[in-house]
Amino acid sequence: MPKSAAEVSKVEAELLSLAKRVLPGGGFGNVGHHTIIARGEGCRVWDVAGREYVDYLLGSGPMIAGHGHPEVLEVIHKVVAEGTTFFTNNPYGIRLAAEIVDAMACVEQVRFVSSGSEADMYAMRLMRAFKGKDKILKFEGGYHGMSDYGLISTTPKRVTNFPEGAADSAGIPAAVQQQMVVAPYNDLGTVESLIRENREELAGIIVEPFQRLIPPVPGFLEGLRELCNSYDLVLCFDEVVTGFRFAYGGAQAYYGVTPDICTMGKAIGGGFPLAAIGGRSEIMIHFDKSAVSEDDFMTQIGTLSGNPVAAAAGLKTLEILKRPGGYDHMFAQGKRLMEGYRKSLNKYGVNAQVVGDAPMFDLVFNNKKVVDYRSAIGDAEMMAKYNFGMRKRGILKSEGKHYMAHAHLDEDIELTLKAFDETMAEL
Repeated sequence: MPKSAAEVSKVEAELLSLAKRVLPGGGFGNVGHHTIIARGEGCRVWDVAGREYVDYLLGSGPMIAGHGHPEVLEVIHKVVAEGTTFFTNNPYGIRLAAEIVDAMACVEQVRFVSSGSEADMYAMRLMRAFKGKDKILKFEGGYHGMSDYGLISTTPKRVTNFPEGAADSAGIPAAVQQQMVVAPYNDLGTVESLIRENREELAGIIVEPFQRLIPPVPGFLEGLRELCNSYDLVLCFDEVVTGFRFAYGGAQAYYGVTPDICTMGKAIGGGFPLAAIGGRSEIMIHFDKSAVSEDDFMTQIGTLSGNPVAAAAGLKTLEILKRPGGYDHMFAQGKRLMEGYRKSLNKYGVNAQVVGDAPMFDLVFNNKKVVDYRSAIGDAEMMAKYNFGMRKRGILKSEGKHYMAHAHLDEDIELTLKAFDETMAEL
């Protein structure tokens, strides 16, 4: 017998109460503590109370082929029956590594980890090991995971003078801040000046080629490549988000700029915990104990790194993404939403703008030209009202981003445009 509305509401209330008791802040540390999602199919999800949402959160990006894709489910069921983890090489992980090498221009070898945070942490360590220098240049507002080094000036609470960084979390040693050189995104002049000041200690640059919602201005990524060549630095693209999302070969294919190493996650795990570092063999060799001196060897061990279930799900997801027409469809749907949003903003005179590109975008509640972290800061109260308005109308998204999927259908777009128009009218 189906549960009554009262029974469903009781279950939801009990879960929310339990979460508040056993979880700090009542949640997992991610978004939407008030929303408990029970299941998903395609680009729709349902919470425990049965409310249906068009999903632009997509598990924070991994579900680019949609929830519960039948081909992914089929391979998962097969692999789970064979064994869930071994702490050794497995066929699926090896084949996934080979597919990544074929797809990503900078990648000659791959090392798997379980999360994007791990991948970025190891990438920064790898740059230091390869160059024998301690400092890394990053960009204010750039997100590179939850490590101490990654959480420098990602969402700084105070404005600092470049290149000084600010710790985004309690518990980060002051010494860590001193090893991170912070620059404004899309500003090559400042980057070169900071490289010159720190060149004796600087190992490389880590950058999101598309930073959060902010596209690179023409020539910026090319300029970073030239600066790294000129000053003998390692260039790392953090493609945890953009890898296999902007193009099958990632942002490096989309923008036509090849880094020395890159990090990947989200899409390559097909909804399971899997991420990777990839790059040129001469750099990746530091992971090989038999090929470098003891002092140059970089230890990396992970209980679930290259897990067969995750690797098989990722391999099938990449196969689906590689098929003709998928990226064209996703870009077309994203552009349709962006244009529809702009029309509603103009219609109601809301002081906001659509920022980003078709695979990933959202609103910024200001009228500045958005080129870096500081220019992207908008009206937080309006952003919260907008997100609430969309959610109550059945649209699930993060607090500042839409992820598009190959699985978003025309009816999803139509429902979203209707919800957005009503929300803008309300604002």
